[in-house]
Amino acid sequence: MASAVKDSRSGYGPLLRTPGAWTFLLPGFLARQPFAMLTIGIVLLVESTTGSYGTAGAVSATTGVSMALFAPQSGKLADRFGQRAVLVPGVLVHAAGVAALIALALAHAPLWALFAVAVPTGASTPQVGPMVRARWAARLGGSPLMPTAAAFESVTDEFTFVVGPVLATALCTGVHPAAGLVAEAVLTLAGGLLFAAQRRSQPAVHRARAGERARVSALSVPGVRVLIVAFLGIGSVFGGMQVSLTAFTQHIGQPGINGVLYGIFAGGNMLAGIACGVVSWKVGPRRRLLVAYGLLALATTPLWAVTALPLLGAVGLVVGLCIAPALITGYTLVESLVPAAARTEAFTWLTGAVALGQAAAATSAGQLADGFGPSTGFLVPLAGTALALTVLLALRAHLLPSASAASADGPGYGVDDLVPAGSEDRERELARA
Repeated sequence: MASAVKDSRSGYGPLLRTPGAWTFLLPGFLARQPFAMLTIGIVLLVESTTGSYGTAGAVSATTGVSMALFAPQSGKLADRFGQRAVLVPGVLVHAAGVAALIALALAHAPLWALFAVAVPTGASTPQVGPMVRARWAARLGGSPLMPTAAAFESVTDEFTFVVGPVLATALCTGVHPAAGLVAEAVLTLAGGLLFAAQRRSQPAVHRARAGERARVSALSVPGVRVLIVAFLGIGSVFGGMQVSLTAFTQHIGQPGINGVLYGIFAGGNMLAGIACGVVSWKVGPRRRLLVAYGLLALATTPLWAVTALPLLGAVGLVVGLCIAPALITGYTLVESLVPAAARTEAFTWLTGAVALGQAAAATSAGQLADGFGPSTGFLVPLAGTALALTVLLALRAHLLPSASAASADGPGYGVDDLVPAGSEDRERELARA
């Protein structure tokens, strides 16, 4: 779809007035709600039938890892055959997988059976968030509204992860242990099919013609590989904070305050995301990412040493405020680094990297908390972001758009983004970025 919107303004008003935006925003919002309900729903159901949080966590982690590993393949297929062609069979398989998982858990099936069903259930989780981002990129092209769209999607994702777990928990504890997963399957099926029906707004399918070179994978773009490392570090913050806050509040005998502390952390993320969407940036996205990521790594430094709840809440707020700018800018860079034919795949790689980093961090933080005390789990976000920042600084040259990407994409790239190497304009662009 070559409908780049040439709008010199930024902000949510111009963004939401983009022609056709609401046709995919509302169905997309409904379809992505189950994304945050799946893992918590599995934990609550399996724990109620086995009495073991360890077993429940293992089944949930299997689903999460499967989702992270298969999501990029889903994105690649969506780029090649269209989002509808991937979504319709995907939501059907996912709903069937959830139904089988519920039946096996309630029948007290052996653990291997739960693992066997958890793999396709996670693999078929619809990647609606990346698909919405790909629709924004196709509709906006090189418009200044792209950072605003990335901010809007970040806030929507964060809102989903606030509402989804609360809804799933309320259903599982107040109605039936399986009610959360039942709702997840119903919302996935209804929302996914409704979103897939919005065919006008989906990006154009890019099929290679006879004689053309093989399709380029998003993973072959060096900048995408660098961003994957950055998003693994962001995932380490989410996973490390979740487990460490739980362990810390249980250790001090106030487990009920865990939700408040994590809510403060998530609230900071949402506030920063909203703010990012209304700023007219004069600094290039590469420099914004490096600065934001440096601040994020710095913000995680004192977490392990904090022992007072009010101070921990304050530091958690600062960490949350630093996540959104890094996350949003990373997604924004995809529009200039990756040809349109591979953007959905690129977005799913980044989303999968967050999920994989979160799962690895949750496991590592839990082991540290069990072996060395609850506060040591907070070292995981620090280590994850510090390592990712080192990679970003070392490979920052890969975060500039290349002429090959522009030639493959056409009008989505502005003249300010691409200038000949060695020219004075190129030197000014490098300094700005």
